[in-house]
Amino acid sequence: MLRDEAIYTCESCGEEIELLLDHSAGSSQEFVEDCPVCCRANVVHVEINENGGIKVWATAEIA
Repeated sequence: MLRDEAIYTCESCGEEIELLLDHSAGSSQEFVEDCPVCCRANVVHVEINENGGIKVWATAEIA
């Protein structure tokens, strides 16, 4: 069964952010999302393997 949610840590403030996953967007995803706590932009990376394993991490967006 595929998970619908994951958590990443904001690179700027360290807050854990819950993320809804979009499995239809493919197995390798990258997008920019503002942290709801500190409002700084994160580049969120999502990797979903063929067994349903999910890896999510964020890096600070460089202006």
